[in-house]
Amino acid sequence: MSLDSDIIVDRRRIRRKLTFWRVVAALIAIAAIAGFALIVTPGARGSFASGSIARVQIEGLIRSDSERTRALERLENSQAAAVIVHINSPGGTTAGSEQLYDSLTRLKAKKPLVVVVEGLAASGGYITAIASDHIIAQQSSLVGSIGVLFQFPNFSELLKTIGVKVEEVKSTPLKAAPNGFEPTSPEARAALDALVKDSYAWFKDLVKQRRGMDDTQLEKVVDGRVFTGRQAIDLKLIDQLGDEKTAVTWLEEQKGVKKGLSVRDYKLEPRFGDLSFLKTAASVTLEALGFGSIAHQIAQIGVVQAVDRAGMDGMLALWQPAASN
Repeated sequence: MSLDSDIIVDRRRIRRKLTFWRVVAALIAIAAIAGFALIVTPGARGSFASGSIARVQIEGLIRSDSERTRALERLENSQAAAVIVHINSPGGTTAGSEQLYDSLTRLKAKKPLVVVVEGLAASGGYITAIASDHIIAQQSSLVGSIGVLFQFPNFSELLKTIGVKVEEVKSTPLKAAPNGFEPTSPEARAALDALVKDSYAWFKDLVKQRRGMDDTQLEKVVDGRVFTGRQAIDLKLIDQLGDEKTAVTWLEEQKGVKKGLSVRDYKLEPRFGDLSFLKTAASVTLEALGFGSIAHQIAQIGVVQAVDRAGMDGMLALWQPAASN
């Protein structure tokens, strides 16, 4: 019996040691991958090689993002000769768009900056674009959608059908209005209308100021429509038709940027969770080391991104084309 007990104790000791070294090996592997990610991700370390033009990508929905703001501040103090901002965005929240506009305005004060519209710079995406003194777009790009939106669901009829009533006690009638559980009162609708109109006036004034428009020119472009690049140039929404090569030429001819400089990507959000290859590598490493359940959880983190749009709160500067039947 004593011999069997000793064997069991030894096995448990070996198992604990094996588990310990598995954890150590997993941490070393993840740290090595993370280090590689920092090396290959320009902008992740807050530096940028001199003698290069930084390429910044603004894609998808625009929300408030402190990491993006800090990354642009690092770019301000980098050795980059100039910045080309590529935009392909339907917009986002008004607050997030304003934050990005302010960041690019500060960056423009220190670096020659030009915007290139890829497929779309609508609503909040256009707010972002007009931070630049020069906007370039392709002929078929879509720009504009100057307007503000406040959307909210109303489940009152559905709740009535299934026999559910939400009761509440609140300090004033306009507190937490609208709530989606009851029809919106005229007072709540009027309050929301005032919010939207105030933000809309700010948006229009910004376009008028940044694009040098008079009232007649402004009224032609502020009804919420998007315009093609060909239309936008005549409407003063953009300055030139072209692509990144056009932007480089403009920087050389108008801003005195040295000819022949390379254009290098500058990443605004080098967060580990956003690096898909890092997430995959970490998952595979943990799986191989016997931590299958943890690996599965890491692999599932990306699902959160699918609900990003649904989680947008507040007023939106967002282009939403009508769905076809």
